[in-house]
Amino acid sequence: MTRLNKFLSECGIASRRKSDELIAQGRVSVNGKIITELGFQVDENNDEIKLDGERIRAEKKVYFLLHKPKGTVTTTDDEKGRKTVLQYIRTKEKIFPVGRLDYNTTGLLLLTNDGEFANFIMHPSNKIPREYRVKLSRPLLGEDKTRLEKGIRLDDRKSRFTSIQYMDEKHAKRVKVKTVEGRNHFVKRMFMSLGYIVSDLSRESFGTFVLDIAKPGEYRQISEAEIHNFYKKYKK
Repeated sequence: MTRLNKFLSECGIASRRKSDELIAQGRVSVNGKIITELGFQVDENNDEIKLDGERIRAEKKVYFLLHKPKGTVTTTDDEKGRKTVLQYIRTKEKIFPVGRLDYNTTGLLLLTNDGEFANFIMHPSNKIPREYRVKLSRPLLGEDKTRLEKGIRLDDRKSRFTSIQYMDEKHAKRVKVKTVEGRNHFVKRMFMSLGYIVSDLSRESFGTFVLDIAKPGEYRQISEAEIHNFYKKYKK
């Protein structure tokens, strides 16, 4: 048995919170009966569940890993007519990107139709690590590296990279950084706060998922075993 709001969320109808609103508004029925009880349990395999009179069927959960290229937006559509990340993936399921990467940021991007998975991996309390490859406008000084690892004030709170690794010891313009932060433009703003401009940024990993596709614009489907291993590692 599954809570009705969870079922609606897993079907891609809305978040759990929004699903509760739909239920409270009397728009959801189970086996012909309007349900307004927020904790109502359903048998997703046998119950007939409808929203506004239209039957809802459980979607097959799918997960994709895309090597996002530059010049694409991380949205399902774009009012300016720019190319979106969805245009690279062939699937019949209605998927969406997990989080965002900036227009010219490249690297690992996850896409799915599993709202529960997306909420879990993005929720700040779960502290899912991300690793980025960064090119800076000038060499990163040792004292600034230490400051960024120990923590600086950003958005009026202490913020830090969990680690910074030099990729180019000679010039120190290229670094790899790890963080559990998912705030908008976090990597760029951290460096900018100390006077560095990020000229190139690529996400190399997110949790247990690693950018293992060399060519930008290509993708692969993530297996159920990979999803299981992810939850096994991070779910408390």
